[in-house]
Amino acid sequence: MAHFEIKDLSFCYPVAPKRLALNNVSLTIEQGEYVTVCGRSGSGKTTLLKHLKTVLAPYGKMKGQILFQGRPLKEVDMREQSSRIGYVMQNPDNQIVTDKVWHELAFGLESLGCDQKTIRLRVAEMASYFDIQDWFHKNVSELSGGQKQLLNLASVMAMQPSVLILDEPTSQLDPIAASDFLNTVRKINRELRTTIIITEHRLEDIFYASDRVIVMENGKVIANDRPERIGEFLKGENNRMFAAMPTPVQIYYGVQEKASSAKNLLPELTCPLTVREGAEWLDQLFAGITITETKVDKGQKYIEEDVKNPAVELQELWFRYEKETPDILKGVSLKVPKNSLFAIVGGNGTGKSTTLKAISGICKPYRGKVLIDGKKIEKYKSGKLFQGMLAMLPQDPQSLFVHKTVKEDLAEMLSGKISETEKTARIAQVAETCEIIDLLESHPYDLSGGEQQRAALAKVLLTEPKVLLLDEPTKGIDSFFKLKFAEIMEKLKEQGVTIIMVSHDVEFCARYADAVSMFFDGGIVTTNTPNRFFSGNSFYTTAANRMSRHLFENTITNEEVIALCQKNL
Repeated sequence: MAHFEIKDLSFCYPVAPKRLALNNVSLTIEQGEYVTVCGRSGSGKTTLLKHLKTVLAPYGKMKGQILFQGRPLKEVDMREQSSRIGYVMQNPDNQIVTDKVWHELAFGLESLGCDQKTIRLRVAEMASYFDIQDWFHKNVSELSGGQKQLLNLASVMAMQPSVLILDEPTSQLDPIAASDFLNTVRKINRELRTTIIITEHRLEDIFYASDRVIVMENGKVIANDRPERIGEFLKGENNRMFAAMPTPVQIYYGVQEKASSAKNLLPELTCPLTVREGAEWLDQLFAGITITETKVDKGQKYIEEDVKNPAVELQELWFRYEKETPDILKGVSLKVPKNSLFAIVGGNGTGKSTTLKAISGICKPYRGKVLIDGKKIEKYKSGKLFQGMLAMLPQDPQSLFVHKTVKEDLAEMLSGKISETEKTARIAQVAETCEIIDLLESHPYDLSGGEQQRAALAKVLLTEPKVLLLDEPTKGIDSFFKLKFAEIMEKLKEQGVTIIMVSHDVEFCARYADAVSMFFDGGIVTTNTPNRFFSGNSFYTTAANRMSRHLFENTITNEEVIALCQKNL
């Protein structure tokens, strides 16, 4: 029997009654399947998933029917839904309800009225299965983002659900923590036969593992097939969603399209889905061919001593949140060149976001100096620092929203001596830039994660800063807006803006950053240009590099691999 049967489901939000968030969606999810739902930000993925659990269903007008194991979902009582349908949200902090790890694991079982013996057994089992023993008695506030999300998953699994729904669960995790988390989800599906329904923008770690991939666009399902057929379909339709496909798929079709001499070879080879399959495909492709071009131009080397008149300079910063707690920043020193995009990568909880807060004056180091445009941060008069000099986009975009509509939130940034005509024109301009024109009348909290990120970016850009601090700016946004976002960053640099970006998105950093720093244990380990930085790493590198490093020396983007394949064929 199918777990879910969705029949002609349509839905629209009250703020946009003419725009269908879901448009005649019909799907069947079989027991034990691993189903990936993908699509552009705002395509209806999250709206669809929330309809699969009544308590999370958004307010609005709905048509159609959802059956859970043959029964209408609305007739399944809350207790059964709570125990049978598990849901892991995008932001781990939005789901945690207690202060201790052990209590969070037990909370769902307590709510279901389980006896103490059952609770102790289930909690012990989950703590062992998810390797939580070492931080079992910790406060939740002490956990990293990856640990919080793993705790959410363990708490849901303690109730032994038959269906697990995950809405972009790795959007706030570093690459290693994200990979570990998704491997755990795959293990749950494989060993417990739990049905998995997951949405993700980063498809590298889940695409190959899926039994089916569902592609959504404007509230409709445009593709529903096995993963190996999805890339072919999207490429054949010339659909922009192809840009979100895993690296091996993009390189396969990119080489096929550009290397005319290989066109007779490629159809005989199966499209790879994983890095290992991609590497084996390259070996087959070049069997009997001598590779003469093995590297790309590395570009200019980054030398910190050569940075003159930096936009931001940090000198031996030391910081801790409380007197008795360990140091978060341990002697951080950094020079950021003017008019550059400077990226900082590293694991969760290493001090990256705290560094941005120190630069903005939110966290005050007990030792060391912060200089903005050569001037100590303390020398800026109260409030003057944020008036055209510095702006920060925080990790949680919701913290910037204080009004009932996106338009009102944007207008707040333009209060002062400015005419209504000019105010309207500037809001329209930034809304077009960030692709939120259709969202101006929406409540910020009704937007998807990616749409909230774009709206928050628009609000920050209205301050016209000289130094822009971005904490996980590509979190939750789709591959298409990332291209647009990169264009925005390039324009800002041309206008004299310096950008410091903390990110887990190594693909974006590899492609667009001018310099990349690695953060570890409260300090910066190394800084270099993207090519030199990523081509020397094993895990903090791109899928294109891992796939091609046995043949090519320093390729880090899909385009570089495709170009070298073309030259050698």
